[in-house]
Amino acid sequence: MKIKTWLLLSYFLVMLLPLGAAYGLFAWINAYHQDRNIAEYMERWTELNAMQAVLNDPSLYEPNADLTKVKQLESNHLSVTLYTNIGLVVYTSNPMKHTPLSFVTKEQLFEGFYELQQKFGAFTYKEPVFAGTTLVGVYEVQLLRDDWVAGVGQRTWFVVGIFSVFFIALFTGVTTLVNRKLNKPLHQLMGQMDSFAKGEPVTQIKTRHDEIGELTKSFDRMRSELTEANRKLAEEQQQKEMMIASISHDLKTPLTSIRAYAEALQTGKLSSDEQAEYRSVIISKSVYMRQMLDDLLMYTLLQSSNYETDYVKVDGEEFFDMLVSGFDMLCEKNRINLRVVNDVTGEYAVNAKQLMRVIDNVMSNAIAHTNPGGEIGLAAVDVGKTPDWSFPFVAEALKREDGMYLIVQNEGRGLTDAEIAKVFEPLFQADPARTKAGDRGTGLGLSITKQIMEKHGGDVRMVSVPDIGTAIICWLPRMKGEGQE
Repeated sequence: MKIKTWLLLSYFLVMLLPLGAAYGLFAWINAYHQDRNIAEYMERWTELNAMQAVLNDPSLYEPNADLTKVKQLESNHLSVTLYTNIGLVVYTSNPMKHTPLSFVTKEQLFEGFYELQQKFGAFTYKEPVFAGTTLVGVYEVQLLRDDWVAGVGQRTWFVVGIFSVFFIALFTGVTTLVNRKLNKPLHQLMGQMDSFAKGEPVTQIKTRHDEIGELTKSFDRMRSELTEANRKLAEEQQQKEMMIASISHDLKTPLTSIRAYAEALQTGKLSSDEQAEYRSVIISKSVYMRQMLDDLLMYTLLQSSNYETDYVKVDGEEFFDMLVSGFDMLCEKNRINLRVVNDVTGEYAVNAKQLMRVIDNVMSNAIAHTNPGGEIGLAAVDVGKTPDWSFPFVAEALKREDGMYLIVQNEGRGLTDAEIAKVFEPLFQADPARTKAGDRGTGLGLSITKQIMEKHGGDVRMVSVPDIGTAIICWLPRMKGEGQE
């Protein structure tokens, strides 16, 4: 049962209990009244008939009358009051109600004649007394209902006792339920939170199907997400430390070379050809260092949650034709055959500089791992179109339903599944020598490519078959219409 449900039920019972007790007492007293009403009424009339012969004596209402017989009628449950015809109290056995020689108004004096008025604690009867046809006085008799009051009192105490017992039982039950359904699970949940905050093992608690259970599930999800986030942060921190150490090491080599060549140039003992060669080496190493720093800066920016990318709408055919062009001379220089295909339609939202970095990174990677005489395929095509030079395993990987593919395929030794699983991690180098020519890269190119494609709403993957070749497939979604995200 939900906590809200049983709390409302408990509240309803607590509210209903006094009403039920009051109604039960009323019904019981009413039944008792019905049982006693007629019998008690007849008993009081019998008593009144016995007293009327004494109280109807006109002489009792004269000054200095003999009231001995009247006083003999008095008892603990009966009181008599005598009035003159003008409302003067000449005698009363109930000093709490009247005092001798006090007056009552005529309205009070003449009210309720010949009526046996039934009240909670007593019966009252009032009757005029005549001397012939002259009104000489009025007598009022009050008969206490001692048995009735005692019976009502007993029933009231009995109902109060039952109410108290039931209330105590209800209070105990509600307290037990509150402790079991609220206090205990909340203390267990607080214990879990304290353990998690201190980094201690968290003890699982029993699954519940109420609000506390939902709160516990939410905490478990939050704990799992925080644990996973902390794990990722630790991995990222470790990667950053490795990256800094690796790049610091990589920067030492070109710096050492630049210094050595610069010092050689300062001696002035080099021939003009040697000087030109040394200057070329210094420029080459400087360009390499700048590339490393650019990659490190871009990787750091893409990792930042505050980095925002600006996108512009472009025509797919025009933009991707520009994107895949310009690599012919570089491939010719490395004696690599390049096959290019551009068949893209529609509009796309892109950051041109970032996609240019993607194609540069991917093509540089393909050229670095393709032997002279080999072939590289570069294609920008709509989903559903496959270049005729694609490897069969590349065509099988094209399974999207909308958007376009940017495909870079090269021949070579290929990669294993274990290497593909890590290829987009920063600083990973499938070739320990970094490149076939010995030039050392940063190992951040493919990781940057992955982050850029994800910020464009797309993705990137690598497929490879050993001894056949490798392909990097970038997918980019088509620009949505207005009102679509």
